[in-house]
Amino acid sequence: MAPDRTRYPGDARSPGADPTLVPPARPSLGAGRIEAADLGELSLEAGGPRLSVTLAYRHDGPGPDAPQALVVHALTGSADAAGDWWTPLIGPGRALDTNRVGVLCANLLGGRYGSTGPTSLDPSTGAPYGPAFPAITARDQARAVWALADRLGIGRFSLVTGGSLGGMIAQEFALDRPDAVDHVLPMAAPAATGAMAIAWNHIQLELIARLGDEGLALARQLAMTTYRSEDDFDGRFGRRREADGRFSIASYLDHQGDKLLGRFDPDTYRVLVGVMDGHDVGRGRGGIVEAYRALASSGTGVTGVGIPGDILYGADQVRALVDQAAAAGVDASYREIRSSKGHDAFLIEWDQLAAIIDEALADGIARAVRRGALSDAVAGAA
Repeated sequence: MAPDRTRYPGDARSPGADPTLVPPARPSLGAGRIEAADLGELSLEAGGPRLSVTLAYRHDGPGPDAPQALVVHALTGSADAAGDWWTPLIGPGRALDTNRVGVLCANLLGGRYGSTGPTSLDPSTGAPYGPAFPAITARDQARAVWALADRLGIGRFSLVTGGSLGGMIAQEFALDRPDAVDHVLPMAAPAATGAMAIAWNHIQLELIARLGDEGLALARQLAMTTYRSEDDFDGRFGRRREADGRFSIASYLDHQGDKLLGRFDPDTYRVLVGVMDGHDVGRGRGGIVEAYRALASSGTGVTGVGIPGDILYGADQVRALVDQAAAAGVDASYREIRSSKGHDAFLIEWDQLAAIIDEALADGIARAVRRGALSDAVAGAA
């Protein structure tokens, strides 16, 4: 049987995806549940064989005639932002009001929750990819999510946001198609991953390489010490001990390591940490300021969100991102989440997050109207 060569609007704009290899069934919008979209084959920055890609995703709210928001998850997250890790922010009457705005979240390429990754079957062997899964970059991630958006018929986003790894990919997503993104809102994420974060990741990856699953649990424990703050740990645990005599903080970290083993695997962790280590929007673009000139030319707004006390991607790194964007001519601003929780505040401080998202979304919609991409009537309804 000859291959189905059905094409859809936007298919040819999916960088790296061959439209002749994309299945004909259109995935659905607005279902409010986890679904999967086969995207055909994707070429990767690292080269090598093209990768057949499926992404798990969730879309809530109206379709492309309304403003759309993209939410990108952090290291061990899933596509279920609306039903899990960002539930207080997504839904009717919330900051991302799904009565007025469509909200898309995808499990990233290489992820553990329904997207093609190390636990997927390699069609050439019939066995899971495992350690043979190819290296992925933040730009590969952005292109894969754009391929998903094309398959869904979503041509532009009024807002693109995410925290940590999600904030890195949000920037690359906007830089891939600046004219199709109205406002980008990276949270607790730099323009390029710094040496200290790479150092922490190096230790985690060494633990995994040497100890396998046990190393993954220890890597998670180490990571948890960078996700929270000294004030948070002192306030929650202090020098308290459990009934067995262990310090409460040690018991907590053991628990976090065991929890991750129940829902993740070493190879997936390695692939996604590699994405974070390689993040640098200036790579191959003449530096960070030169990279951001594309957003200045397109009129895309940028708001960087820093968290004082974040020891992983500190507030100064986010301020630097905003300053570099402004130096490129971008309309860029800085906001802060005031919290004792450290890096994880973007998953906790709901009232502050809602206010920041509301402001950025309103700005993105206004920019879309000025660009003629949204009508006043649609913008008013949103």
